Amino acid sequence: MGKDYYKTLGISKGSNEEEIKKAYRRMALRFHPDKNKDANAEDKFKEIAEAYEVLSDPKKRAVYDQLGEEGLKTGGGGTSGAPGGSTYHYTFHGDPHATFASFFGGSNPFDMFFGSNRNHGHPSRPNGFPFHSGGGGGGDHHHVNDGEQDMADLDDDDPFGHFGRQFGFPAAGGGGLNNGFPAGEGRRRRGGGGGGHSERLGTGRRHQDPPVVHELKVSLEEIFHGCTKRMKITRRRLNPDGRSSRTEDKILNIVIKKGWKEGTKITFPKEGDETPENIPADIAFVLKDKGHAHFKRDGSNIIHSCKITLKEALCGCTVSIPTLDKRVISLPCHDIIRPGTLKRLRGEGLPFPKNPSQRGDLIVEFAIHFPDRIPPQSREIIRQHLPQS
Repeated sequence: MGKDYYKTLGISKGSNEEEIKKAYRRMALRFHPDKNKDANAEDKFKEIAEAYEVLSDPKKRAVYDQLGEEGLKTGGGGTSGAPGGSTYHYTFHGDPHATFASFFGGSNPFDMFFGSNRNHGHPSRPNGFPFHSGGGGGGDHHHVNDGEQDMADLDDDDPFGHFGRQFGFPAAGGGGLNNGFPAGEGRRRRGGGGGGHSERLGTGRRHQDPPVVHELKVSLEEIFHGCTKRMKITRRRLNPDGRSSRTEDKILNIVIKKGWKEGTKITFPKEGDETPENIPADIAFVLKDKGHAHFKRDGSNIIHSCKITLKEALCGCTVSIPTLDKRVISLPCHDIIRPGTLKRLRGEGLPFPKNPSQRGDLIVEFAIHFPDRIPPQSREIIRQHLPQS
């Protein structure tokens, strides 16, 4: 005969999602080894976690309802199979504390009562949330997990009831602390008020690390057209137990829009390393212009240095000017070109960041190449024909 998960949680087969969550919460707190010192409490705690893992998952529950525990874990022997005709195999991961930590958002409600040296009976499980008496002020706020409900909503089997009396806290319904929690803090139900945050139990406020800033080099062509860069990062993430961590890779897609200026910062919130003590840092990328063979950038304008000879500067010429979109513009120069002369090609620069349909200018500055020497006869001709002033 397989396990009766409904009986384990003390609910009927027709129970809905909220009833399953409430039942797990009540039973897990009652049989948690930190509170219940019975010899079989650990085994019962594990059975409760397994029952919740199955019944809270619609797919696992459907297979279990049709095939029972044996069919759920063996795939039904390949005969009737799982709903939908596919074979389904389930194995409980074996760590009820991970299920408990995941359900309560990574915090252990019992830690605030037992101090910082308690270890759940397992030397390898450090206590993550010590309770500090005195000093005033509330604990850290964290997002309320969907599974959290009212700490005072546990009927007559409220596992925290005796803690209120033991530590001199007011009983439920009075002011001050409600079952060891600040009044009202326990009543943040799923979908209720409070902004989705609650106090982290028995710890100081978690701080977010400073942003991790990386320089991101982009070419003028990428700024001209806009682009998306893919950056691979490696960061630490917490495991479901809320204490140990793993290393994982993630690809960040950095969308660079037309005309963005050097120094523009693109921020990915909370993508840094995560630990039990910190809020993950933001990761930011700051744009840096790459050097270019033909242009320098000046805001939304680009500058091209055009080399001409002294003869071309004095006698006139037509020069070929490249553009960022691979065209070549012929620029006739009929007047004398003096050192420092600039010519402006309107609308041939970079897009304006706030109005990409319009563009800056392409500015042509001339670099006049003077000869190293002039033959004496040519020098005399030049002397005769050039004006004195």
